[in-house]
Amino acid sequence: MSSVAVLTQESFAEHRSGLVPQQIKVATLNSEEENDPPTYKDAFPPLPEKAACLESAQEPAGAWSNKIRPIKASVITQVFHVPLEERKYKDMNQFGEGEQAKICLEIMQRTGAHLELSLAKDQGLSIMVSGKLDAVMKARKDIVARLQTQASATVPIPKEHHRFVIGKNGEKLQDLELKTATKIQIPRPDDPSNQIKITGTKEGIEKARHEVLLISAEQDKRAVERLEVEKAFHPFIAGPYNRLVGEIMQETGTRINIPPPSVNRTEIVFTGEKEQLAQAVARIKKIYEEKKKKTTTIAVEVKKSQHKYVIGPKGNSLQEILERTGVSVEIPPSDSISETVILRGEPEKLGQALTEVYAKVHIEFTEGEDKITLEGPTEDVNVAQEQIEGMVKDLINRMDYVEINIDHKFHRHLIGKSGANINRIKDQYKVSVRIPPDSEKSNLIRIEGDPQGVQQAKRELLELASRMENERTKDLIIEQRFHRTIIGQKGERIREIRDKFPEVIINFPDPAQKSDIVQLRGPKNEVEKCTKYMQKMVADLVENSYSISVPIFKQFHKNIIGKGGANIKKIREESNTKIDLPAENSNSETIVITGKRANCEAARSRILSIQKDLANIAEVEVSIPAKLHNSLIGTKGRLIRSIMEECGGVHIHFPVEGSGSDTVVIRGPSSDVEKAKKQLLHLAEEKQTKSFTVDIRAKPEYHKFLIGKGGGKIRKVRDSTGARIIFPAAEDKDQDLITIIGKEDAVREAQKELEALIQNLENVVEDYMLVDPKHHRHFVIRRGQVLREIAEEYGGVMVSFPRSGTQSDKVTLKGAKDCVEAAKKRIQEIIEDLEAQVTVECAIPQKFHRSVMGPKGSRIQQITRDYNVQIKFPDREENPVHSVEPSIQENGDEAGEGREAKETDPGSPRRCDIIIISGRKEKCEAAKEALEALVPVTIEVEVPFDLHRYIIGQKGSGIRKMMDEFEVNIHVPAPELQSDTIAITGLAANLDRAKAGLLDRVKELQAEQEDRALRSFKLSVTVDPKYHPKIIGRKGAVITQIRLEHEVNIQFPDKDDGNQPQDQITITGYEKNTEAARDAILKIVGELEQMVSEDVPLDHRVHARIIGARGKAIRKIMDEFKVDIRFPQSGAPDPNCVTVTGLPENVEEAIDHILNLEEEYLADVVDSEALQVYMKPPAHEESKAPSKGFVVRDAPWTSNSSEKAPDMSSSEEFPSFGAQVAPKTLPWGPKR
Repeated sequence: MSSVAVLTQESFAEHRSGLVPQQIKVATLNSEEENDPPTYKDAFPPLPEKAACLESAQEPAGAWSNKIRPIKASVITQVFHVPLEERKYKDMNQFGEGEQAKICLEIMQRTGAHLELSLAKDQGLSIMVSGKLDAVMKARKDIVARLQTQASATVPIPKEHHRFVIGKNGEKLQDLELKTATKIQIPRPDDPSNQIKITGTKEGIEKARHEVLLISAEQDKRAVERLEVEKAFHPFIAGPYNRLVGEIMQETGTRINIPPPSVNRTEIVFTGEKEQLAQAVARIKKIYEEKKKKTTTIAVEVKKSQHKYVIGPKGNSLQEILERTGVSVEIPPSDSISETVILRGEPEKLGQALTEVYAKVHIEFTEGEDKITLEGPTEDVNVAQEQIEGMVKDLINRMDYVEINIDHKFHRHLIGKSGANINRIKDQYKVSVRIPPDSEKSNLIRIEGDPQGVQQAKRELLELASRMENERTKDLIIEQRFHRTIIGQKGERIREIRDKFPEVIINFPDPAQKSDIVQLRGPKNEVEKCTKYMQKMVADLVENSYSISVPIFKQFHKNIIGKGGANIKKIREESNTKIDLPAENSNSETIVITGKRANCEAARSRILSIQKDLANIAEVEVSIPAKLHNSLIGTKGRLIRSIMEECGGVHIHFPVEGSGSDTVVIRGPSSDVEKAKKQLLHLAEEKQTKSFTVDIRAKPEYHKFLIGKGGGKIRKVRDSTGARIIFPAAEDKDQDLITIIGKEDAVREAQKELEALIQNLENVVEDYMLVDPKHHRHFVIRRGQVLREIAEEYGGVMVSFPRSGTQSDKVTLKGAKDCVEAAKKRIQEIIEDLEAQVTVECAIPQKFHRSVMGPKGSRIQQITRDYNVQIKFPDREENPVHSVEPSIQENGDEAGEGREAKETDPGSPRRCDIIIISGRKEKCEAAKEALEALVPVTIEVEVPFDLHRYIIGQKGSGIRKMMDEFEVNIHVPAPELQSDTIAITGLAANLDRAKAGLLDRVKELQAEQEDRALRSFKLSVTVDPKYHPKIIGRKGAVITQIRLEHEVNIQFPDKDDGNQPQDQITITGYEKNTEAARDAILKIVGELEQMVSEDVPLDHRVHARIIGARGKAIRKIMDEFKVDIRFPQSGAPDPNCVTVTGLPENVEEAIDHILNLEEEYLADVVDSEALQVYMKPPAHEESKAPSKGFVVRDAPWTSNSSEKAPDMSSSEEFPSFGAQVAPKTLPWGPKR
């Protein structure tokens, strides 16, 4: 009796892989233990014959063999199946977010394809992929690489063919990887290996290997021939397990490439030497012709679900049928609906093959029913039934299950984060727990496993659920800005809180929700404790997040920062605050201080004191009623900003809103502070009487013209009307808006005047003036910078100069009438300056030019602006000839003396020393004097040579600090000169301060030297070396205390130095302190001399218990009795001898105590040893017999073996396997 075999679609990959011999075959041995040793062949099964190609049987030639035409649509859908044995993530018992789902999400995001996962009855994985063809192919490659177990194989092809596999810009290789869903690694050009490594699924490896060999065959210089053979006859040519084609290749030395079943090609490619190739082709043709004549086919219907059982694990069943009967069995593809199986072979063998096909028992588990269906031959079904019944009885005997009801809202808490709770329960009690997914809304939890473990797991889960029902949830309001701080970097701080309160679940809201609610859940008492703890933490954060802004003039920021950030770092550390300074290129002057309020105030005071010391900064407090503060500040601070800008950038600080304080602080240069105070009080008075406001509009380009040069025009309007006029700042959105504030009459009058000015500006006129062409260049150079400045200053007036080369002197001006007139006047002034321009030479030695220029040319730029002149420095002379020059000090002499020298010796200044100044004569002379004043002067200061190194400081820090502070250069002579003279070079104004500062530093150092001499007093104490460890104390505790208490340094003799007296202790410090330290040491010695040592016999078995964990117990005894107890080291002659040292009475008490402990512990030891005798297993002694090791029968090396030992040097006996495959990641599952 027989029945129809069933195979599911998911295993078609197995069918296809089964038709191809394995290049890498992994054999797994049964783990059953047998009494007789296994035979050599059982333990080490022989490998298949060498096969150069992974050719295999032909795909069926039936209806399903036709290529399915692709649907010509932009979006396609493909379904990929991953059988259970090839799944990378099989463990379905672990809770938490599934790795498969995570990976699918990543693939969707990366490729743009849509993926849907489903699990088949046989636990195989089905993935439906939708999207554009390119996206689907990329997704398929990722699915294979990340969800399917990977195998690897190597293909040897000549090194010169590798570049053809890669293709232009690697396109061929990428295309091949995408098509076969594999990873192909080609060795680097400098690598001598010719092995190409292919990683992927078995089917993908076959396809990729076939393609690589085809590419190589095309490039092979040897003969290549292609033979068309019907796909149906490929299995006969390959032979069972590829043996036949392997023999032909071995005998002829020809490479034969048969396409794998998954590749729909019929041609077989031969590569080799001409004669051998012809032999191989002839043999294949002969087999083909013979099989065509002799074979016939029969078709049988087999249920689709049973096809995988016909194919067998890894296609072994098909190969077995082919080997035993010589019949090829063709199975339709899994994506075909056909159930027809075709058998092809000699007529007399077809019946046997058909029996083989049906001789399989199919076992089906019916879902939702307590029923298992078995189909197959009666005998086989009976055997299978007996085995299954035996397994069921065994499971019933040793397994149990229970179902419990727990509200589904608690399920996620039972599972825990990433499945931590439930996985712990499963591991601890060795049970399986099924918790239904949230989508089912089911309360039923099923536990299976060992009966005892099931009951324990049930009890724990019910306890957890009960506890959760008694739990409470509390919402804690914490500002969202603190959430990140509470969580900490990488969750460190929140982990600490969770460890402290393990029973409390803390949930923070998603940052995108902008919520302040943090939820705590757990037992009531624990939640309350956690709440208090977190509230305290938040209170600390709030206290430490107090922030104040300190306006500091921009030029003083560098002084606040200090050299290398030294000043700001010191302020931060000492005040324990965070101090943020604006960026160097920012216009902001505000420094922000964050921390505790008191600390912020202290840091603010220190920063303000630095500014006050550096400049003549005055601070005035003005009392203005708090109710007027907002109106004085104005919209977005416009009003107060206009006062600050008008008064030279003073800082006006209003008290915090709601504080009730009337005090307004004005800080800045004295004259500007008074001016700002006057304006602020005047404005406050206006606001109190009755302030009136009007807004008028004017184009932004007119604003500068309305304000006038240096604010002259607008000041005139203010003075005549008494109204305040506010122009928009650069950051204001509405740039047209001008605000007038004051008493109504004054505002109306100012409005009238301004509107008249604006009206005039609206009347555009065109005018011209004559300008000599020789002056044109001055206006248009530097991309017309002068013209741009005129346009900005005079209401956007357009000035057009004639084109160069026209020789015209007519210049056109277009704009508002007043603006044009003012611009003409300004151009005329510039021309007069140009005509009155003279050139003056200023001789300053080249070595001082850099100093005169200042950092980034700042000093020269300042002189150019102040005197409206042009200054040109000469080109630097690389190797100047040193002529007789005046001494450095003479450069600081009066300008008159310098000129006299020039007149007396006109040839003395060199070209590289002459600086040219251009401009009006009087301005040039003034600029020349300013330049000469910048020439550095050198003075000498006498400083004792032995102090030089202290003045320089560590890595030059001391001298750098002085040079930065006094803006001079200090030159200390080289040590070998032994000179006392230090040279200071800089501006004359800075030299006196620098000299005074240097002399002050000398006084400090001399005072330190005197103090150092007093601290260097040495005193020696003679103490027996045996007391030294006691004086030092544990980890140096005793000696450190003496050093700190008496402020001395105590040096013990070096044990390794034989010349040094070992009983001398040296004490260094102030004389009085050294004597006090000596007395302290001698006191300890006196106490030690009174001590005695006694040896006590103490059973070594109780030593460990008396010492305790990490010596905790013995330390407690030593501290209690004030004694020292020493135990013998391992290997000591007497392991029971313990030494107790201390004062006689203390030693006696300590010995009595440890002897009592010995008596108590020894009783436990004796009882324990008596129990050990009964607890030892009976086979303990037998196990000591020497192991025979691993034994096999009929090995090649035994005398009675007929086989000769394999040749280890032979590549046929030991073929290359390529990369080793780890047993745990077998791509096609365990052997069935």
